Amino acid sequence: MLEWLIENNVVCHALEAMIFASVACSILGVIISRMSLSSIGFTMSHAAFAGAALGMFLGANAQVMAIAFSMGVAALIGPVSEKAKMAADATLSVLFSLSMAVAIFLISYMEYMGKGLSASSLLFGDVISLYREEIYALAAICCLSILFVLAFYKEISAIMFNMKIAESAGVRVKLIYYVLLFIIALSVALSLNIVGGLLIFVLLVTPASIAGQFCFNVKSMFIVAPLVALLVSAFGVWAGFEFTLPVAPLVALLLTGVFAISVMLSFKRRINTKIH
Repeated sequence: MLEWLIENNVVCHALEAMIFASVACSILGVIISRMSLSSIGFTMSHAAFAGAALGMFLGANAQVMAIAFSMGVAALIGPVSEKAKMAADATLSVLFSLSMAVAIFLISYMEYMGKGLSASSLLFGDVISLYREEIYALAAICCLSILFVLAFYKEISAIMFNMKIAESAGVRVKLIYYVLLFIIALSVALSLNIVGGLLIFVLLVTPASIAGQFCFNVKSMFIVAPLVALLVSAFGVWAGFEFTLPVAPLVALLLTGVFAISVMLSFKRRINTKIH
C-alpha cells in the first residue's frame, strides 16, 4: 500500500501493520477506558496468546487458533457472569487467569519436550516477518473498528455514560457490548504477530489514556487517540529499523513515555488542581 513511498518492502510492511494495529486498538481502547473495563483488553490479549500457543501445540495455524480462542472467551463473558451471578470484571479476571495458565502450561510443556518452540514471537511479536494477507486483515479490522464507532456512535456514547440508563432508554446494550467484544477479539488476535501477547495491552489502553489527559469529550478522544497511536507507531518503526532495535517493545516504551509526558503537561490536571 505504501510501496510508492517506501522502497524497502520489509520496512513498508512493518509500518503498514503497526499503523493499522495501533489505530484499531486505540479506537477500541477509548471505549474500553471510558467504560472502565480495561480488564477486557487484558483478558482478550491473553486469550489470543493462549489460542496461538494452543495452535502451535496442535500443529495448527496459530493465528486462526488465536482468533477462535479469543472469540470463545468473548462469547463466554456474558453467560458466565449471568450463571455465576458475578460482575463482569470478576468473570474477566477468571478468564484471564485461565488464558494465561493455558498459554504458560503449553509453552513450558513444549519447551520441556524439546519441540523447539520459540515463545519470543508470541510474547513480543515479530513485525518483520508478516505476510501481505495479514496486513490486509489488519487493514480490514481497522476499517471495521472505525465503521463500528461511526455507525453506533450515539449508542456507544450512551453506554459509556451509563449502561443502565442507556438500556432503559431503549439502547440495545447487549448487542453493542457483544459486537465490541468480538471486534476487540479480532483486533487483538490479528495484532498478536506484531506486538505479542504481553504488549498488545499497551496499544489498547495507552493511546486512550494519553488522549484523556487533554480531551474534554469522547468525540475528541476518538480523534486524538488514533492520531497519537499512528504517529508514535510510525516513529517507532522508523527508529527500530534505523537503530536496529526491536520494533514492538520500542513502540510500547515510546507510548508509555508519551503518556508520562502528557500527565506532566496536561492542562486538565491543572484545571482540576485549581478547582480543588
